[in-house]
Amino acid sequence: METALTEPAEARQAPHTARPRARSRPGSGRRNAVVLVGFTAATNLADGVMKMALPVLAARLTSSPTQVTAVSLTLTLPWLLVALHVGVLVDRFDRRRLLWGANGMRLAAMGSLTVSAMTGGVTLGRLFAAGMILGVADVLASTSASTLVPAAVPPAGRERVNTWMVGAETVGQEFAGPFVGGLLLAAGTGLALGLISASYAAAALVLLLLAGRFRAEAPAPGAVPVSVNSRIAEGVRFLWRDRLLRTLSVVVAVLSAVWGAWLALMPLYAKQAMHLGPQQYGIVLSALGVGGLAGAVSVTWVNRILGARRAMFADLAGTTAMVALPALTTSIWAVAAGAFLGGAGGTLWSVNARTITQAMVPDDMLGRYGAAARLFNFGAMPLGAALVGLLAELGGMRLAFGMFALATAATPVLFLRNVTTSALKPREDTSVRGHSRAST
Repeated sequence: METALTEPAEARQAPHTARPRARSRPGSGRRNAVVLVGFTAATNLADGVMKMALPVLAARLTSSPTQVTAVSLTLTLPWLLVALHVGVLVDRFDRRRLLWGANGMRLAAMGSLTVSAMTGGVTLGRLFAAGMILGVADVLASTSASTLVPAAVPPAGRERVNTWMVGAETVGQEFAGPFVGGLLLAAGTGLALGLISASYAAAALVLLLLAGRFRAEAPAPGAVPVSVNSRIAEGVRFLWRDRLLRTLSVVVAVLSAVWGAWLALMPLYAKQAMHLGPQQYGIVLSALGVGGLAGAVSVTWVNRILGARRAMFADLAGTTAMVALPALTTSIWAVAAGAFLGGAGGTLWSVNARTITQAMVPDDMLGRYGAAARLFNFGAMPLGAALVGLLAELGGMRLAFGMFALATAATPVLFLRNVTTSALKPREDTSVRGHSRAST
């Protein structure tokens, strides 16, 4: 039976035993917030450089588009292959140690590539192997890091921490990373790969400053052992049986498919329909990043004035504009404006969605829930990219953008019906007491 949105948290978790949430030491919230933002900034800067460097290195070795794109695919494919299993690990082991393990994997992969680059031994095989290791490490690190915030930061400070973390991700992945990566690759491949490794190492050292306990509670004594597949299914059921969480996941899947479609088709549309050169196309892409940064800077102010529900609704409008304007016009300024709105809305959604789910999801379910939710996100992006290509082949690029605009325009109906003010009411009792689900 479907659970009502306004049902008390205690009733919604009736099948499970309440246990305390892993939490930080008293008075350590401010320091932990700085550490988490610093870790996010360092790793996302390294990720931004790395995600640019690997395809560039592949392009130096082969002229095959399939092989070059396959190197990029290795960085995201693990989200579809191992995300759910990683979620089980995150709910059973110390999350900070898992982050160290993820950064250790990154250092091993980048160290091997750095040595290969310095000795002239970089091959496609090495790039594929490094990409898969880095992709798995990204799944482990992203899932673990998202579970640390509720344990490390008091409820009152989580919106601000989530805001700064999203801002650091935007700057690292969309601005500083690609820019720094281009400069470093021009200076030398070994230097670029070595500095990526140094960033990952620095991020691992920063985690030493975190204060608190970051492992979900172990199953109660005498609990019946549960298989990995059963734990995965428990996480998926938790997401799908909650109307609010299910709605957020379905909506974000549509939005992610739109983003995947926009990013996949826009380069060709900019060249053939808009007749843009590389510098002009850079304006469009920069507008996307500037919008994301603007959203991070203004989200607290927007939430104070409009509330979380309307702030998240703004993302639906912004993403619709982002994909609809290319269907209506080839004006660079109009398309760039749509990209700005899409980027700003995406940040407003990300910050609020993280804060909401961190309050709602029990501590020992955070890993599995986060992994299941990310499948909707990362799984939808390649599907959107594939579908927009097919639509563009059959009916043209403007029609393809228009069809995705119609799909996005349909999401407000689902959103407004299920994401209500009462459903988004802060659940401080849940975040403080940290009800969790025991394995049965």
